[in-house]
Amino acid sequence: MEREKEMKQSKFKRICVFCGSSPGKKSSYKEATIELGRELVSRNIDLVYGGGSIGLMGLISQAVFDGGRHVIGVIPKTLMPREITGETVGEVKAVADMHQRKAEMARQSDAFIALPGGYGTLEELLEVITWAQLGIHDKPVGLLNVDGYYNSLLSFIDKAVEEGFISPNARHIIVSAPTAKELVKNMEEYEPQHERVASKLSWEMEQLGYPAKCEISR
Repeated sequence: MEREKEMKQSKFKRICVFCGSSPGKKSSYKEATIELGRELVSRNIDLVYGGGSIGLMGLISQAVFDGGRHVIGVIPKTLMPREITGETVGEVKAVADMHQRKAEMARQSDAFIALPGGYGTLEELLEVITWAQLGIHDKPVGLLNVDGYYNSLLSFIDKAVEEGFISPNARHIIVSAPTAKELVKNMEEYEPQHERVASKLSWEMEQLGYPAKCEISR
C-alpha cells in the first residue's frame, strides 16, 4: 500500500486547470472533469483555477476539495458576487482584473491543463503556450482532449506548423491525451524541445501586469 502511494506521488505540487464556466452539452465533459479531479487527488496534487462553482469549473474544484486537496480560486473582484460565479470552495484569492488573474494562476502553478471550454479557456491556454515559447516558463501545458473536442484546434496548429508559422519543436509544447491519467503521466515526462525566443531571460513581471518580485518561471 505504501509503495502504491509512493508511485502515485507527482513531481507537481499544484496544477492550474482552465475550463468552461458552462458544463457543455455532453455528459462526457462533466465525467472527464471529475475524473481529472480524482486523478489530481490520487497524485497528491493541489488545484489552482479561476474560482467559482459553476460549470466545469465548479465540478473540478469540488472534486479536488472533496478529495482533501487544497484548492485555490483566483477571481477578479468584479466577478466575485455569488450570482455571477457561485461560491468558491477552498482558498479565494481576489485580484484586480483578468490580467492579474492569469499571472497569479501561473505563478501559483507547476503545470497547466485545459479541459473543454470557450473563448476564455482558449485565451488562457494560448497565452501560457506563448509564454513557454518565449521562455517565460518551462512548465508543461496539457490538453485534455475529451471526445476529440480539441481535434480542430490541434489540426489548426499542425497547419500553422506546415505553413511555417510555428516551429515543429514548438508544436511539442502542447501535451495532449484523451484521458486524465494518460495526460498527467505524459506531462510528468515532458521535456521542452523548442528554442526559447528569449532563452531563460529574467522577465520583468510588470510586462505581465504583475509586481517585479514575483516570478512565474521555473
